[in-house]
Amino acid sequence: MPATAVKSAWVGGYQVFYGKDGGVFAHIGAGAASQQLFKRLRVAVADVNAGYELLPALAGFCYQMIYMAEIAYGGAATTVTTVDILGTQTSSVKLMAGAQASLTRSTLIYAGGTGGAILADGASFMPCDVNTAITCNVTGAGITVATGIDFLLEFFILAG
Repeated sequence: MPATAVKSAWVGGYQVFYGKDGGVFAHIGAGAASQQLFKRLRVAVADVNAGYELLPALAGFCYQMIYMAEIAYGGAATTVTTVDILGTQTSSVKLMAGAQASLTRSTLIYAGGTGGAILADGASFMPCDVNTAITCNVTGAGITVATGIDFLLEFFILAG
């Protein structure tokens, strides 16, 4: 979702962001101090294969990932090479690449652990660009067998 699809308002001293569905996405204190958040998303295979927005672009703000993990549900993720969490750091980057061999049913793989490849020198945990979303997609053929992927994301929202 582009940054223009996100609405915000000041409520009780907090900047409150609303997603395209009208639900509250995030709260940020007065002065736009960084806010640590956690979000779990259950994403169907068809959406992961097509590319799916996990965290929307927020006008004037950026994401800095703290923790990322994936869990295949309904079966193992087969056929795919990796299931990727993507961000923008000047150009598009794979913040985490979840290896197919590790994405067996109900197995947690996390960034930096076995099967959860990250960028060199900790770059996966550097702030992403302002006004950009965090998305997921696949490398190689689309996922088969699994019903979907659970994405667990812990992150900061920082003023840009």
